[in-house]
Amino acid sequence: MHRSSKFIGHQVKQTLAPVTRGIRHYSGKDIKYGNECRALMLQGVERLAQAVETTLGPKGRNVILDDMYGAPKITKDGVTVAKHVEFKDRYMNLGAQLVRSVASKTNDVAGDGTTTATVLTRAIFAEGCKAVAAGMNPTDLRRGIMAATDAVVSELKAMSRSVTTTSQIAQVATISANGDAEIGQLLATAMEKVGRGGVITVETGKTLKDELEVTEGMKLESGLISHVFATDPKKMSAELEDPLILVTDKKINTIQQLLPVLEKVMQARRKLLIIADNVEGDALSTLILNRIRGAHIVAIKSPGFGDSKKHLLQDIAVLTDAQIITEEMNLKLENVEIKHLGSAKKIVATVNDTVITGGAGSKESIEERCDLLRANIENSASEYDKKRLQERLAKLSGGVAVVYVGGASEVEVGEKKDRVVDALNATQAAVDEGIVPGGGTALLYASQKLANLKLANFDQEIGVKIVRNALRVPCKAIANNAGVDGSVVVGKLLEMNDTEMGYNAQTDTYENMYKAGILDPTKVVRTALVDAAGVASLMTTTEAMVVELPREEKPQMGGPGMGGMGGMGGFGG
Repeated sequence: MHRSSKFIGHQVKQTLAPVTRGIRHYSGKDIKYGNECRALMLQGVERLAQAVETTLGPKGRNVILDDMYGAPKITKDGVTVAKHVEFKDRYMNLGAQLVRSVASKTNDVAGDGTTTATVLTRAIFAEGCKAVAAGMNPTDLRRGIMAATDAVVSELKAMSRSVTTTSQIAQVATISANGDAEIGQLLATAMEKVGRGGVITVETGKTLKDELEVTEGMKLESGLISHVFATDPKKMSAELEDPLILVTDKKINTIQQLLPVLEKVMQARRKLLIIADNVEGDALSTLILNRIRGAHIVAIKSPGFGDSKKHLLQDIAVLTDAQIITEEMNLKLENVEIKHLGSAKKIVATVNDTVITGGAGSKESIEERCDLLRANIENSASEYDKKRLQERLAKLSGGVAVVYVGGASEVEVGEKKDRVVDALNATQAAVDEGIVPGGGTALLYASQKLANLKLANFDQEIGVKIVRNALRVPCKAIANNAGVDGSVVVGKLLEMNDTEMGYNAQTDTYENMYKAGILDPTKVVRTALVDAAGVASLMTTTEAMVVELPREEKPQMGGPGMGGMGGMGGFGG
């Protein structure tokens, strides 16, 4: 019986061997537990944070990033650096990915502060790992960390001051752009011209210098239906002063549709702008003929498409006090009266776009429309929809400014563009929630409020202590990057006991942060802390890590003797 079993086992082994070889490329999972898994994550967090931390402060350094599909990129933008970090070791990469998510979320909400968020995450998680290894309960540590975070957020709000002057906006933008006063002033000018409700965008310029282009009024991404309507052949543009405006969602095919309204406009001796889905056929021919004979008529296509077109026409109607000629309102072109037409102080239309300035719409109706758009922005879950709604709001309420970033090379423009975008986001965040002293001092002084915070047990109080120590790290890192001992700087500031005093890394002096113009947006500081504390405390509670093992490469198929095919080259000779 023993021999028979041995024989059967041998047979099974022989049978299964080829099958095992056939699935050897399959990859499994690996699990790490406890301190080992947290230590591996921490390695990834440390390496990523170290790369990002070098960019912090006015004397922070740049990071150069390899790009497989283009030229290398040089940047000081924390989230850009974080997104480029990918480790081969999957255990380390898990830690790096979690920190990257913190930086990305902070960037999405506040638009800046990603470096601070990364540095705080590393500081909280590193201390949390030590505490858990020493026997603390990770869940209680997390409760303590979150309680401390809430206390600091309340202190930041109490410390915050609202932005009231253009110079304060310039100061916030300058600090966020790593001390570039030219960028700060450019953005402050842009915000002053378009208003706080206006939209400012950043584009790549075509010159060596930065440029600002401001469009006041409503700019439509739709131009002249025919170049014949142009009043200035050199610029290929048409200008109408104090015109009447016909707004319709219909296509105009026949001149019979337009004749009644054209006669009424001529009798009133007014100029006319037609905004329609399209003008074609004999309607277009007749309009062109009248334009050649000297009539002040211009026709443009309705901007947008689908539902967007309908909404934009409604915006135009509110701005110009026009009534949309649509079958939904039981209105036909043949029945249009002068009272159905809107008006504006000036219209400038080119082949590509049209700008309406000084619409005749009442302030009340425009503000009501703006409130509706703001509510839609707040309730929208789609970033794309939010962006479109914000653009519409800007066109109605203020205007649009475009900052063109110039430079001598693509690499230089890319580096500066990152800083301009950060500075722009910082100024908008400052307008939203106000400002606090910069240079990491707001978090540093807020940490002092945690000394008296008492919680349910010892482990939770250790969580509070972890946050208190972490809040000193940004100020310390800024000083270290400036070539001085960060611990000494932090110690001196705490001794001063003046929440407005801070360390100016640019001049290596201690001074009043508000007077020196070193300011941070409250929203940026708050978001960086909340995001960092949330993810770092969750990472601290991790007890197991499951990762996919690397796949074994399957050997290439190839029969023996294939090399002999080289002899086929003789066919060519």
